[in-house]
Amino acid sequence: MALGNQENVSGFIIQGFSDTPELEISLFVLILGIYFIILLGNLIIFLVISWSPHLHTPMYLFLQNLSIIDISSTSNILPNLLHILLTQQNDISFLGCMTQMYVFTSLAGSEYFLLTAMAYDRYVAICDPLHYIARMSRKHCVWLITAAFTVGFTNTIGHVVLLSNLSYCASHLINHFFCDITPLLKLSCSSTFSMELFIYIVGTLLFLNSFLLILISYIFIISAIWKIQSSEGQQKAFSTCASHLTCVITLYVTVICLYMRPTKAYSLERDKYFSLLYIVLGPVLNPLIYTLKNREFQSSLNKMKMKFAIC
Repeated sequence: MALGNQENVSGFIIQGFSDTPELEISLFVLILGIYFIILLGNLIIFLVISWSPHLHTPMYLFLQNLSIIDISSTSNILPNLLHILLTQQNDISFLGCMTQMYVFTSLAGSEYFLLTAMAYDRYVAICDPLHYIARMSRKHCVWLITAAFTVGFTNTIGHVVLLSNLSYCASHLINHFFCDITPLLKLSCSSTFSMELFIYIVGTLLFLNSFLLILISYIFIISAIWKIQSSEGQQKAFSTCASHLTCVITLYVTVICLYMRPTKAYSLERDKYFSLLYIVLGPVLNPLIYTLKNREFQSSLNKMKMKFAIC
């Protein structure tokens, strides 16, 4: 990662929620509770799937990696935010800021592609069940997971290179609670046109491609379910992809609320809360969405509890 203009700034100051000091203690307690729930829920998913051999199927391996992304993405931001709220020490080094931004955007990109892979898995399971084992073998599954993380983490390198070569000669105060791209662009006193163009092109391609692939998968899935004669068969087929569909809707709705709004509606102050919602909503809901009514997972969890209780 190039850090070409680090000489003009040694670090930044993260404003956080200091513009509303009366809410800082309440926010600290709330975010700490949410972070604990995220860690507990996603760690349980990771451990149960790791412990249960019969859950080593594509759907659960994808879910396990989604839990890794949820834990990593929130751990990249929330502990530092909690530290700022508690101690008011809100400075961050230039390298630390660029690293936080890189990890955040990389994990977000990886999540989009992982959800796309999960949509493909559901498509094969419902539309081509006879060839499911061959098309979704462990080797193919690992390849899809590796591709999702590879694309996510290489796609973001360009953002870091361009951002780190901007001149930050104005205020070093980031009007946000973490190092995000938009607040950093607002601090630069050099031209940001190439950076904004790059973000627009790459972001649009990433967002639209993953969205279109998921949409096409579900068009075929719904068409296949519609052709099933019995209502019981339709319900059983739909239940296999209901959790993933709920997860996708949750993610895309929060992204649209955060980024796809009229310019007049854009406000850094208000967007802090939209960003916080985007960061925590998926990781909080995903464990509930995927496991609450999943009998196979609940059975494995109960067996795991019994084994450790006996030990």
